[in-house]
Amino acid sequence: MTSKQLKPMLMWMTIVCVVACKPADETAKAESRVNVEGLQTPAAIEAIEEPTLAKRPHEMTIHGDTRVDEYFWLRDDTRKDPEMLAYLEAENDYYGKMMAHTGELQESLFAEMTTRLDPDESSVPYQRGDYWYYNRYETGGEYPIYARRKGSMDTEEEILVHGNQRGKDQTFYSLSGFEVSDDHRYVAIAEDRVGRRIHEIRILDTQSGEYLPDLITNANSSLVWSADGQYLFYLNKHLETLLGYQVMRHELGTDPATDEMVYEETDNTFYSGIWRSRSGDYIVLAHENTDTSEVKLLAASDPLGTFKAFLPRETGHEYSIDHANGRFFIRSNWQALNFRVMSASLEDSTDKSRWKEIIPHRDDAMVRNIQAFDDWLVIGERKDGLRKVRVMAHDGSVDRYLDATEKAYVMWPSTNVSTDTSSIRYGFSSPVTPNQIWEIDLKTGENNLLKADRVLAGFDSDNYQTMRMTVTARDGTEVPVSLAYHAQTPLDGSAPALVYAYGSYGSSTEPWFRNSVISLLDRGFVYVIAHIRGGQELGRQWYENGRLMNKKNSFTDFIDVTRGLQQQQKIDAGRTYAMGGSAGGLLMGAVVNMAPDLYHGVIASVPFVDVITTMLDSSIPLTTGEFREWGDPQDKDAYEYILSYSPYDQVRAQDYPNLLVTTGLHDSQVQYFEPAKWVARLRDRRTDDNRLIFHTNMEAGHGGASGRYRRYHETADKFAFLVDLAGLER
Repeated sequence: MTSKQLKPMLMWMTIVCVVACKPADETAKAESRVNVEGLQTPAAIEAIEEPTLAKRPHEMTIHGDTRVDEYFWLRDDTRKDPEMLAYLEAENDYYGKMMAHTGELQESLFAEMTTRLDPDESSVPYQRGDYWYYNRYETGGEYPIYARRKGSMDTEEEILVHGNQRGKDQTFYSLSGFEVSDDHRYVAIAEDRVGRRIHEIRILDTQSGEYLPDLITNANSSLVWSADGQYLFYLNKHLETLLGYQVMRHELGTDPATDEMVYEETDNTFYSGIWRSRSGDYIVLAHENTDTSEVKLLAASDPLGTFKAFLPRETGHEYSIDHANGRFFIRSNWQALNFRVMSASLEDSTDKSRWKEIIPHRDDAMVRNIQAFDDWLVIGERKDGLRKVRVMAHDGSVDRYLDATEKAYVMWPSTNVSTDTSSIRYGFSSPVTPNQIWEIDLKTGENNLLKADRVLAGFDSDNYQTMRMTVTARDGTEVPVSLAYHAQTPLDGSAPALVYAYGSYGSSTEPWFRNSVISLLDRGFVYVIAHIRGGQELGRQWYENGRLMNKKNSFTDFIDVTRGLQQQQKIDAGRTYAMGGSAGGLLMGAVVNMAPDLYHGVIASVPFVDVITTMLDSSIPLTTGEFREWGDPQDKDAYEYILSYSPYDQVRAQDYPNLLVTTGLHDSQVQYFEPAKWVARLRDRRTDDNRLIFHTNMEAGHGGASGRYRRYHETADKFAFLVDLAGLER
C-alpha cells in the first residue's frame, strides 16, 4: 500500500492521434513471440534450481467464505525469524544466479545512467532573512550537503549538514526533515537509517557547530519551530500502524522524555502532517484521508497555546489553506468536484457560507494547489490534461496562465518562501526538456531562467520523439496514452515496448524528464505511459472512476491500452513489457492474472498484492488509512469485489509472463511478506517455465536503496532484465 504522496514515474508526449482498434495479426504476433523465446533462456540458467518453500495452511474465514493461505507463516513483524530470512536469502541467491549472465549489461546501464548526472548538482538557493539556503552534491557523493551563505551567494559557504558524513558506512540513510529556526541559530533534522520511515530528530546549534543532546526517536519527518525558536513541534509515530498520530512539543534543551503531547489523532484512517505557513504566522496541522481533510492552526508566536480547527472535518470535504497578509485562501471541493478557490478571515473560517469565491468550479480544469502572496495568488492547475501555472492579482488587474513553449509539459509553482514579493518561482519540464526553475516578476513580466538541469554524456533532445494518443477502452472510454522513443525507432510493430502505469490515489503520471529511460530508448524501446483511471489526468472524476467499486477500470484500461497498441502495430506484440510499483504493483499483479498472454515480461516493484488479508488487518501499518481507496472488506460487498481482483488470491494454474518482483525487508508501505508470498504461490501454481525471479533489499524499505548513485543499481538491474528478454544489443 502507499499513501497519497507516493509518486509514479516518467515521460509524456506531444503529437495527438486516436487509435481505432483493429484485429491483430495473430500470425505475426506468434512468430514474433517464437523468435523472442529463442533468445530468452540462455543455457547457463536452464539448470538453476528454483527455491522451494514449505506450505503451512492457515485458514481465514469471514462472510461465510474461507480462504487458505499456505504461506501466511512468512509474516514476521520482528523481521528476525531465521527460516523466513533464509528463504529471502535463497531467493536473492537465485536472483543473482538468474541475472548473472546480464552482469556486463547491468554495469553498462548503470554507467550510462550515472554518467548523465551532473556530478555537482545543486538546488536553486532561496533567501530567508539574511541567509541564502541551498543543497548541493559533491562529485561522487551519495547524499546532499545542506549549506548557506550570509548576505549573498558570493560570501563564504557555511556547511550545516554534510549528508555524506552523516550517511557514512550506513547501509541505508535518508535525511527527510530539515528546518531552521527563525533566528537561524538552530537546525532540526530528521534521519532514517533503516528505511522504515521512522526517524530520529537531532538539533544542530550552528553557533557551536555541535548537536544538542536532545535526541528524539520514533518520529515522523515533519518538523516545525515556534517563532521564538524555543520549541520544536513534531509527530510521534504509532508503534504498530506507523501513523504519525501525536503532536509533541519539545522545549529546547530539555529531556525529550518530558515532551508534552499537545494533540492526538484518534481516528486511524487519517494521515497527519505539520508545517509552518508560508507567511510564518501559523503552525499548520493537517489531517487527511482519501476524501476528507481538516486543518488546525496555532499561532507560531503562541507555542503554549492550543490548536484550533480552521473548519472541523466534514466527511467528503477536502480542503487546504494558505495564508498571506492576514488573509486565508482555501482550495476546497465543497460543491466543486474539481475544486475551487475561496477566501475567508479566521473569524469566518468555520462558516462556509461566509467564504468568498475567487475561482469557481470548472468542469474542464482542476485546482491542484495554491500559493498566496500579499498581492498575488499563484494556482497550480490541471487543464487539458497538463499541469499549468495560473497567476492572479488580488486587485483583478491580472489573470493569466504562464506561457509554455511546448505542447506537452509539466509546470508547477516552485519554492516561494516569502509572501511579500512579486517575483515568483515556477518549474518547467517535458519529455525532452530537463527540469528548469524560472523566476518571473509579475509586475514587469521579466522572466529569468535560474537553473536548467544539465544532462551529460552527449544527451541531445533532438534524438527523441514523443506522441500523445488515445485508446478506446472496452466500455467506450478514451484513455490517454503517451509514448516516447528514439527518432530512429519505427512505430511499425517491430520495436519492443515498456508500458508503465500507476492509477491509484488520484496520483497522475506526469511528463517529467527522466534520464534513466533514455537507456531504453537508445536501445530501441518505445516507452509508453497509460494514463488509466485511478489517476487524475482528466480531473477528479477520472480518479473516482478508478477506485473503490470502480477499481477494475484501472486494470482493464491498462490491458486495453496494451492490446490496442499491439493491434495497431505501434509496438511489438511479442516483446511487450509492463512495469509498475506499489499500487502500480497491484496493477501488475491483477493484469498478469487477467491477461498474461499480452506481456513477454513484467516488473512488479514493492507490489501491493495481498489486498484482502492486508485490508482485514488493522495492525498492519497504514491499513486503516486505505479503506476509502480500496474499500473495507468487513463489508461483504467490498470483500467480494476486492477478492475478485486481489492478485494473491487470484493466482491460478496458467502460463504467466517472465516476472521480476522486488521488495524491501523494512518496507513500511507494502510489507515484504506480500510479494514474498505472491512469488511462492506463483511458483507453485503456474504452468510455464518462464523466469520468475524475486529480490529483497535486506537494508531498505519502500523506496529501495538510498543514495544518489546506489539507487541506479536497482534501475539498471530492472532494465537489464527487459533488454535481455528483448534480445537486444548489449
